[in-house]
Amino acid sequence: MGLLEGETVTVVRLAPAGDPIEIELWGYRLSLRRSEAQLVEVEARGS
Repeated sequence: MGLLEGETVTVVRLAPAGDPIEIELWGYRLSLRRSEAQLVEVEARGS
């Protein structure tokens, strides 16, 4: 499991304190600590 360049991810939800962050990709959900999520570079796409 992990993130690869060019993959589409969706933020599903944030914990009340903002940590962890739950994202969805490839049909599964992944929880990241805020410190881990800050290492992921994203580009917003229009809806």
